[in-house]
Amino acid sequence: MRQVKFTVPFLVVFTLAAPVALAQMTGHDHSAMGQMSSGSPAKDATAVGEVQKVDHAKGTVTLKHGPLNMLGMGPMTMMFQATNPRILANVKVGDKVRFTPEQRDGNLMVSHVEVMKN
Repeated sequence: MRQVKFTVPFLVVFTLAAPVALAQMTGHDHSAMGQMSSGSPAKDATAVGEVQKVDHAKGTVTLKHGPLNMLGMGPMTMMFQATNPRILANVKVGDKVRFTPEQRDGNLMVSHVEVMKN
């Protein structure tokens, strides 16, 4: 019985203290996490891609892009909704563009698109 009396309090204390100790030991810097909040792009959150399709009526653009580190995504081809359809006015298939991707309420958006000079 003595072992049970010692073990139960020890387990309770260990269970309560372990998460705090683990959080202090990890040493991860989470200071940038606020930059990835929904609806606001991180500073220097631009990416480069190639326009595969533009739908001016729907305000969407399909881009083949490299890694989107700010969103935790690898290179792929995907469609983005423009936050304002006017930013797609001068964009056409084949253009190389610099763009600012965002994630708002689970939707992939693009808030800035700039055609790059060759």
